[in-house]
Amino acid sequence: MTILAPNERLSKLCHTLETQDIAAFLVPVNDEFQGEYTPDYAKRLEWLSGFSGSAGTAVVWGTPKNDKHATLLVDGRYTLQAAQTMDAAYEVLNSSDVPLHACLMKHLVAGQVVAFDPWLHTRAQVRRWREALESAGIKLLALKKNLIDTLWHDQPAPPSAPIMPHPLELAGESSASKRARVIAELKSHGAQGVILTLPDGIHWLLNIRGADIAFNPMALCFAWLDVNDRLMVFTYPRASDAWADGLNSEVVAMEDMEATLGQMLVGGTKVMLDASAAAEWFFRKAERAGAKIIEKPDPTQLMKAIKNSAEIEGMRAAHQRDGASLTAFLKWLGAQQHPSECEVMEVLENFRKEGGGNLYRGKSFETIAGSGAHGAIVHYRADESSNRRVQDGELFLIDSGGQYADGTTDVTRTVVFGMPSDEMKDRFTRVLKGHIAIATAVFPVGTTGSQLDALARQFLWQAGLDYDHGTGHGVGAYLCVHEGPQRISKRGGDAALAAGMILSNEPGFYKTGEYGIRIENLVLVVEKSCELPVASCQRKMLGFETLTLAPLDEKLIAWEMLSEAEAKWVREYQSLATGNS
Repeated sequence: MTILAPNERLSKLCHTLETQDIAAFLVPVNDEFQGEYTPDYAKRLEWLSGFSGSAGTAVVWGTPKNDKHATLLVDGRYTLQAAQTMDAAYEVLNSSDVPLHACLMKHLVAGQVVAFDPWLHTRAQVRRWREALESAGIKLLALKKNLIDTLWHDQPAPPSAPIMPHPLELAGESSASKRARVIAELKSHGAQGVILTLPDGIHWLLNIRGADIAFNPMALCFAWLDVNDRLMVFTYPRASDAWADGLNSEVVAMEDMEATLGQMLVGGTKVMLDASAAAEWFFRKAERAGAKIIEKPDPTQLMKAIKNSAEIEGMRAAHQRDGASLTAFLKWLGAQQHPSECEVMEVLENFRKEGGGNLYRGKSFETIAGSGAHGAIVHYRADESSNRRVQDGELFLIDSGGQYADGTTDVTRTVVFGMPSDEMKDRFTRVLKGHIAIATAVFPVGTTGSQLDALARQFLWQAGLDYDHGTGHGVGAYLCVHEGPQRISKRGGDAALAAGMILSNEPGFYKTGEYGIRIENLVLVVEKSCELPVASCQRKMLGFETLTLAPLDEKLIAWEMLSEAEAKWVREYQSLATGNS
């Protein structure tokens, strides 16, 4: 068995493509569960290229294109990072500027073949590519075995960490009640069953938590639920299945899933599948079995996004605890002279561990601690090779979060060492004004996050400035720090905001090579009273309650740029944040 060195992997894969007459092969970041974080065995793109970001796809060419053996498509968060770190054999493109199908069509001609692993791409993705590529005569080929797996001879085994029950007092609703809600949704669409492919939805549905992957407290699993409340959970072998006691469920080994699902799907079974979330493999399996597919969004996702009172109280408690730790950390940071990025990450983690006690479960994502120019790299990761000390007159951006038994946090603060420049204060204050505009927004029921996004950007836009990431993402309750379907973003397609949803509020500004600014709090969607007499109000209104409690660096605020109402918001927020400590 030959273990390929990093510099041999791409050339070996290209040779494999050439021998099989494949013009291009797709290697995405994600695994078959379509999650943000992948277990070690599924880090195929990182094994091939070294790219460790949470979003991206490499197109590996059978023959070089423009002297490049592969093209890496990443979003705006990673273009700068990838361009600086990728091997010269890779071309790096922004996927917003060049969609995957456009990249393929630029370099390929009719009759050539694009190969992909149907486990790693959703039906919606494959459908979109097929419509574009087949119009040009380019063929899509679904492989039975991933080509990376044939070369990765020391590929790790799948994880098998214990699965644990999530207490009812924190979940706020029994699994039986949640399943009844999902079953009612199935019946409303005429479906006899649903294949659930997103682990966070399954964990919410069953009131369980796991530890298979970093940062998100989940086990890797799929599930089947039918209208008769027959529940099957497909997962990797565990030391114990005691977590399933009382759930009226069958635990099925992942290796037996294909045969078991086949039995469920025969005879024209009407099965619900989410084309935007489920791997292409599931659709092909259902089609081969003769099932009738009903394409609808995963019913657990919207239900999970709207937190109940127990989850909301847990999130508030977690944020009070987390905020006290952050406030103490920021006080420590302000007393330092030239701390290094790695030192800051370590100390912050220690503050959280100490403040969280036995409720602390670890980080909710890898801490971003970027000083000076590193702060302009949106998803920068400090390590021994990049670690630097902040200097006087520089900004330090720290984006971090914690997982607690009762909630999940995510907060970004930008601080200055020494005195900031006038430009830094101007940019910070424009970001702050946008942050306040979201925090204080009042909007009618039915409003989506994309309709609110411009509120956060308006003050940057006035100066010809912007940022290349969303303004807000959904956040789970001791689940994924990034969840859907709610978000605040330029992109459409998001769900209408509803009371009980939790999102981040994180506008920013980044000056390449100099500094980065981001202000992030988590906010809860709440009902708002109408200022007019009730009889005169035409719509039910919503707004936000800020959950995060950590003070802002007032040295960066240009107070003269704030309106009276904005200045009042800052003073009240600072008082709450410092009082919480």
